Amino acid sequence: MTNQQPPMSLYVDADACPVKSEIVRVGERHGLVMHMVSNSWMRLDDSDLVRRVVVDQGADVADDWIAEQIAPGDIAITADIPLAARCLEKGAGAIGPNGKPFTVDNIGMALAMRELNSDLRDSGAISGAGPQFSAKDRTRFLNNLENMIQKIKRGR
Repeated sequence: MTNQQPPMSLYVDADACPVKSEIVRVGERHGLVMHMVSNSWMRLDDSDLVRRVVVDQGADVADDWIAEQIAPGDIAITADIPLAARCLEKGAGAIGPNGKPFTVDNIGMALAMRELNSDLRDSGAISGAGPQFSAKDRTRFLNNLENMIQKIKRGR
């Protein structure tokens, strides 16, 4: 009897994700099922490995679905820091669409900075969103997603 772990899956917080095509390309290369979770139907690259998951409208409904489904050894792709923290707590990996990985070592600081920036926006001290998504972010994402997949595969 073999002690085989379930295959790795990717869980994508897809509504505002700028790297969906890149995720499909990497997921296809590794034969990974990709769950594209959103609040409405969206056009996606064709792949037998893509699972469209349309959840009800509402704050955090997609996040809750991902957090409930994700398992150790899976990877979440999300810009939502609290969702990344929930995924890390379950033993999954997490990476932002800008390519910055979330880890148990950096998630606390990321949550604190999110809260600080929210307070500063609410007080009017700062305005607007963060920096624009760039080609450099896309490249960093591809490199770091590939590295994360390889690391998890080596650990299995």
